[in-house]
Amino acid sequence: MRGLPGPITLKKSDFHYELPPELIAQEPLAERSASRLLVVPPEGAPFADRQVRDLPQLLRKGDLLVFNDTRVIPARLFGQKESGGRVEILIERLLPENQARAQIGASKSPKPGGRIALDAGGEAEVLGRDGEFYQLRFHVDDGLESWLLKSGRLPLPPYIHRDPGIDDDERYQTVFARELGAVAAPTAGLHFDDALLQTLREQGIEFGHVTLHVGAGTFQPVRVDDVREHRMHSEWLNVGAALVEQVRATRARGGRVIAVGTTVVRALESASRSNEAGDGQLQPFAGETQIFIFPGYRIRSVDAMLTNFHLPESTLLMLVSAFAGKARVFAAYAHAVRERYRFFSYGDAMLLFPQADDAAKGQSDAS
Repeated sequence: MRGLPGPITLKKSDFHYELPPELIAQEPLAERSASRLLVVPPEGAPFADRQVRDLPQLLRKGDLLVFNDTRVIPARLFGQKESGGRVEILIERLLPENQARAQIGASKSPKPGGRIALDAGGEAEVLGRDGEFYQLRFHVDDGLESWLLKSGRLPLPPYIHRDPGIDDDERYQTVFARELGAVAAPTAGLHFDDALLQTLREQGIEFGHVTLHVGAGTFQPVRVDDVREHRMHSEWLNVGAALVEQVRATRARGGRVIAVGTTVVRALESASRSNEAGDGQLQPFAGETQIFIFPGYRIRSVDAMLTNFHLPESTLLMLVSAFAGKARVFAAYAHAVRERYRFFSYGDAMLLFPQADDAAKGQSDAS
């Protein structure tokens, strides 16, 4: 199928870089759009150190920004097994009948039939296990989604070494979040506030939305040496007909489709691959994806990408390397380290453009 990786060998260690721990952002900035923005044009043009609030000057009238409108669930719970051992639960996905798919942290794995007394009240019953995920039924005094909104705790990423505070309840959600279901924020979207969105509208830049519920697998390390052997966790997405029409209209008028975050790229590429005609054209799609994008895969669905800086050896770093070229991305990361950019979820951002040869091909494809 067009776009799939060719017969290349990539090692996990090929995507390692050294990051001083103090560059990992532990808190959000006071203003969302005050984050720095590293502009990475195709190879041959220099990097530019800007700010996210400069986006209206960096984009063009007729461009389409595509956001992920997923909303983070307060998905972290604590409790105690019948044996007395402490348990941490991270809900991966809500299921019917007050059930959920979850990861469990405990000194000894709970067995099917076991019950966990929850600190917030009620119990979680262990129904079974599939690999690292458990299926739980919650015995609580409300529907599980409503109960979590009252009783769950926000699941900040593991590299943020503090408990979530009141400010995180607002700042670890995008201002356009509306579809509840993620356990991690689509962090590129965290840089947008209402004032920036209004300025972009006034510049003639259009907005579209997809939904991809980010799962706990986004934080799972690649455990195999050969990248091609890695298997992604499944995540649910929805690319609607309205967004597909927006993309087609943008292409027809010569505008650019700009993904706000890697989750948008994964959603659009998954929807393009779902096309039964096999021509790679974007079509509406709702369902599961396990798409894994790494160098050798040609991303066709977007013309530019706004994204945060990603963990060493992570699948997200592999995705941006596929889009902009591994050497180019790693040169940009080295620049960001030297210039003391802030990394990861609450950190700064990059505006990435595709490799020069891919940009030219994309222009040819669009004509």
